[in-house]
Amino acid sequence: MAAMTTVPSYSPSLWVRMCHALPRLDLTMQMRENIFVPDSWEYQQTLLVLSSLSAIALVLSLLVVLSFLIHYCCCHRGDRSEGSEDEEEDEDGSTGHGYSGKKGRGICCVTWVAVAAVTLCCVAIGIGFYGNSEANDGMYQLTSSLLTANYTLASIDLLISDTITGLQLSVSGPLITLEELFTGSKPFLVSARNCRRLSENMINLLSSISLARSSIDAGLGNDSSVSGASIIPLTPVPPSVAPTMVPTGGLMPSPFSPGWAANTLMVNEDYRWLSYVLLLLLDLIVCLFILLGLAKQARWLLILMTVLAWLALFLSWGSLGLETATVVALSDFCSDPNTFILNSTHFNSGTSSDVLDYYLTCSRRMNSPFQQLLTQSQRALSSIHTHLSSLDRNALPQFPKAEKSLRDVQQILNSTEGNFHQLVALLNCRGLNKDYIDSLKGLCYDGMEGLLYLCLYSFLSALAFTAILCSLPGAWRSFPSESEEYEDSDSESEDPFTSHQARRQTASGSQRGAMAPFYNYPGAGWTPPFSSAPPLPTLPAC
Repeated sequence: MAAMTTVPSYSPSLWVRMCHALPRLDLTMQMRENIFVPDSWEYQQTLLVLSSLSAIALVLSLLVVLSFLIHYCCCHRGDRSEGSEDEEEDEDGSTGHGYSGKKGRGICCVTWVAVAAVTLCCVAIGIGFYGNSEANDGMYQLTSSLLTANYTLASIDLLISDTITGLQLSVSGPLITLEELFTGSKPFLVSARNCRRLSENMINLLSSISLARSSIDAGLGNDSSVSGASIIPLTPVPPSVAPTMVPTGGLMPSPFSPGWAANTLMVNEDYRWLSYVLLLLLDLIVCLFILLGLAKQARWLLILMTVLAWLALFLSWGSLGLETATVVALSDFCSDPNTFILNSTHFNSGTSSDVLDYYLTCSRRMNSPFQQLLTQSQRALSSIHTHLSSLDRNALPQFPKAEKSLRDVQQILNSTEGNFHQLVALLNCRGLNKDYIDSLKGLCYDGMEGLLYLCLYSFLSALAFTAILCSLPGAWRSFPSESEEYEDSDSESEDPFTSHQARRQTASGSQRGAMAPFYNYPGAGWTPPFSSAPPLPTLPAC
């Protein structure tokens, strides 16, 4: 943590510190340090132990679901005989399909448990969509910062390459011509030779500037016959239009390349984001069709959704294990990223530790490791300008043929000086350090928060699907069978306006025999028992 105090505008978040403080056990149940060393087998064991907690939770979920299945399959067989004895009582006080009493209360309880579990799953899905979006935003910020840093490094390479190419052209062309023209004048010849030697010295100084890039040929400045056409300058592409290249190999290049890392992360992040979207949509579809099956009392639909719920349960616990290991490893990295980068061979194989420390911390008390080289190059440029100005004033009146070569050297030198000033600005630590801080914020703030929300989603969805698998078998067992539905449809086809209770009363009345009319007036005709009209009076006979 001492290294992080020197990094401006960044401090580990509360979630990073909490996850970093978790105890670490290896496979032998011994305590290990929480230092981020991904290549170490001991550190990988601690992540495996943390991931195995989700496997233990999966086993417990399976045991709970299995116990409920045994309860429904075995313990309810004895209830069928009791249910057949009490069926007539339940039917007398029931409506609809004849659900009442204990059976009705059981169906209501199971249905509401399933509905509550589906509601919890829908809440988890909402959390999962938010967490997936946050993690994607963090990875986008990380890759954008890496591409910007790669653009800066490519610009530095381009400026160095163009400057060296221009100096080589001046050494191999106009300066050699000036030496040949000034052969008869020793002072002018000395000035021309000094310009050539200073140009070669500056080539050597610029060739030694390296920021994890491919080294320039060692003999570039020593051989004056090398043509500038042999150097292919690197033209950087702005990050906004940089193409996304699929990495050809899984191994990290040496030295480390921010462009390679950005392209690799973008490809992997696309697959990760799409995988979570498909998982969330699967959970959402299962929840919606479970509600539809409960509303329609479709047994076949609930059976199909039960199979998919099993799949979703395994995926939820599996994703939770993967997310747990990722969160813990990320918290270890974000707690002290400088130490890992400085000690990693992937990052410092092409760059010295002083250069890395300068750009990672960017402290005002630290001097640039390129300060001496840039100062010597600036002095060389100033000396070349002085010699060329002297030749312009004194040599041109005596050697008019040297004007063209002298103008060419001055033009190359002006272009070189412009490139040099841009190079000095880009080599300052503020630009690359800002990209580094932005990448840390994207990864350790948004990315960490998104992963924690995904962990919460996986945990809640696993609990919800466990409850769903425990309640759905009881729900579809309570649905009416096909024979009961067929009998109900036959009775309803006879008189669709007569309720079930009225039909049962009619059937019971026909078994007891015909009853006398409720209204019976002597001498009057028969009146319908439910008619409210008064009886007609009896007319006297004529």
